[in-house]
Amino acid sequence: MQTTLVDDTREFRPPQTMTPAELGDSLARLVWESFSDFLSKEDVESPLPEVDALYDDDAASNRTAEEALIFFMWGHTRGAQLAFMGRCSDELIRQGLNAMHQAVFEDMVQNGTPSSQLPQFEQRVSMRYAEYHQAASESDDRLGQAVARRLAGDAKHPALVEAIRERAVAVANPLRDFLEDVKLVEA
Repeated sequence: MQTTLVDDTREFRPPQTMTPAELGDSLARLVWESFSDFLSKEDVESPLPEVDALYDDDAASNRTAEEALIFFMWGHTRGAQLAFMGRCSDELIRQGLNAMHQAVFEDMVQNGTPSSQLPQFEQRVSMRYAEYHQAASESDDRLGQAVARRLAGDAKHPALVEAIRERAVAVANPLRDFLEDVKLVEA
């Protein structure tokens, strides 16, 4: 029988555990939720300006959606890295993030993306991650500018830059806070 210590202010609970696969599945769901919020423009604290209005054709608009997906994948990756840094092996973190990416890519294929396009998309993801990581290491504003360039073609939309900066913080910080109570364990 397991006992729980209870006092007047809070209950003691052992830390929640997740395997890398469970972390990956959870993060992929969160990526899709953030992406869906972006597309629907509902229930978000800092809605992004009408990026699609900047384009006259569907191809550019589809590219915007793809860039937004990459941004949300990066944001969740960064939040998880920040949460687990120094608390578990880099290999466990990598396994969890690989599982997230694999789940997102599988979802894309199940929803109509030809699997032959995944290698190109994965290369774009890798390039954006490097770009966003560098920009974020400089400042949140530089990150907003980098993402704005990818979403809107330039970083001269101050409202977009600010909304992206706020969104990056809104994705990474709560995720990091939640995951700080999670112990990542071998499968």
